Amino acid sequence: MKIEQMHEDRQQFIQGVRDCLPTLLGYIGIGAAFGIVGASSNVSLLEIALLSLLVYAGSAQFIICALFVVHTPISVIVATTFIVNLRHFLMGLAIAPAFSQYSMKQNVLLGTLLTDETFGVATSKLTKQTKLNASWMHGLNITAYLCWLLSSLSGAMLGQWIEEPTVFGLDFALPAMFVALLIIQLQQQAAGKLMHLLAVVGYTIIFMVVFSFVVPSHLAVLLSTMSAATIGVLTKR
Repeated sequence: MKIEQMHEDRQQFIQGVRDCLPTLLGYIGIGAAFGIVGASSNVSLLEIALLSLLVYAGSAQFIICALFVVHTPISVIVATTFIVNLRHFLMGLAIAPAFSQYSMKQNVLLGTLLTDETFGVATSKLTKQTKLNASWMHGLNITAYLCWLLSSLSGAMLGQWIEEPTVFGLDFALPAMFVALLIIQLQQQAAGKLMHLLAVVGYTIIFMVVFSFVVPSHLAVLLSTMSAATIGVLTKR
């Protein structure tokens, strides 16, 4: 029975690897862009590797490099990274019921490597079933994790030979990713919710302009984000 279970877990892990393959192009593109931008920002190869291993969040890693270049205080970098990555908390809450049959340790391991892409693959699978296999999720997560690390390091090594990544538009990788995510989210909303989300976007822009006149830009980003998010929650119906 134990041998059969091991065989089943192995098959599920392999299937998770296969299900991750269609998403790897995105990891490769954004990961390489991060490595190049990181290298051009005077972030060392070791630091790029550690960011990809420990932070493992594309948007946050780009932001860290941008803030590092302008000598932003560490406390602000940590706070900004925390806010940007808060969505992982919500994704973890959303997917947790699918793994309720597993131990806390198993769930922590699954949640640690959860990303936007693996969450998307998992939720797509949940449209056909109510529970997910932990081995399958490990295969999905680990494949994405290793691809992101290798892509970041490859980009970092390539970036040592590229003095101006802006020439290739790589500095726009982060804004482009956020714009794409925003468009996808807006397309999936009903008319009423769509107007609410657009209003929140408008609030964010207004707050950003106002706060920019009274506080440094990095603080303006934090304040405008928190203010708009608070209004969004209070006005949500």
